[in-house]
Amino acid sequence: MLKAFARFRHSYEFWLLAGILVVAVVLSVMTDTFLTLENLFDLLTENAYVGILCAGLMVVLISGGIDISFTATASVAQYIALTVANAFPIGWLGVFLVACAVGTTLGTINAVVIYRFRMVAIIATIALLNVYFGLLIVFSGGSWIYKLPDWYMNGVNWFAVTGANGYTYSLNLQIIVLIFAFGCTWLLLRRTSIGRQIYAVGGNPDAAQRIGFNMFALSIVIYGYLGLMAGLASIVQAQLAQTVMPNALVGRELDVLAAVVLGGSSLNGGSGSVLGTILGLTLFALMRNGLVLVGVSSYWLQAVTGIVLIAAMSITAIQVRRAQLVRRTGGAK
Repeated sequence: MLKAFARFRHSYEFWLLAGILVVAVVLSVMTDTFLTLENLFDLLTENAYVGILCAGLMVVLISGGIDISFTATASVAQYIALTVANAFPIGWLGVFLVACAVGTTLGTINAVVIYRFRMVAIIATIALLNVYFGLLIVFSGGSWIYKLPDWYMNGVNWFAVTGANGYTYSLNLQIIVLIFAFGCTWLLLRRTSIGRQIYAVGGNPDAAQRIGFNMFALSIVIYGYLGLMAGLASIVQAQLAQTVMPNALVGRELDVLAAVVLGGSSLNGGSGSVLGTILGLTLFALMRNGLVLVGVSSYWLQAVTGIVLIAAMSITAIQVRRAQLVRRTGGAK
């Protein structure tokens, strides 16, 4: 037990947890509304779809890749799935299957374009983001979907409890799918051979290819998995918003990327963990929520996102340089 704590004490996740506690204490002093069950519950529910996207993007970053098109993928999956749900009685299972199928398909297209055409991932996915989003706007006419099935509008609320303030707390759809997404990602990365291959590819892609890894199949799994998570997130977001807006998600790419990088996933690949991503998402969400509660202009939110991304990437770069120095010196001090 003590050894495990000692290891955690020297980990990046420990410092993330310390940062979360510091931010929580500061915000608790500055405002009475932060440390309330209602605010924390709303914070978790509102950031659930971002967290689901973080779970998928983390896998891509660990592999040494990057994908910027996931918000457009989610938008397309959302629009198609809920259009089908309005036309046919497919229920919860059907709406998730359609969204996940669309998301996985678009993620697979990303993998094919990047691998087969030897394109730089960030350029390819920025281009595909515009392709997916442009086609969505063309075929939908940019129109919103206001009328949704009653069962979908009502959502899922397990173990509902009404507090003294009249606010209802429950294990809702957003929280359930968020837990499911991070649970599946942990199993993929830590309990499967594919997960070990993903880390290996991110750490040294040339060595992985020489060993005989099927790089094309791995690319399909990696980018397809992000597409799958985008499909899940799309259904969660639309249920929370109670409407389908084609442009609701596009533009939030940096929020997701900042949270994942802050959680310790390196843009160089080979590193990252589910716990770190959860803590990074939590710290990022607390900072944004704190700015709103203390009355800071919403225009600062984008600036904070950029600052967080730069800081997280700088920390990652420092860690990489230190690791390289240790390898060159053989660990000598």
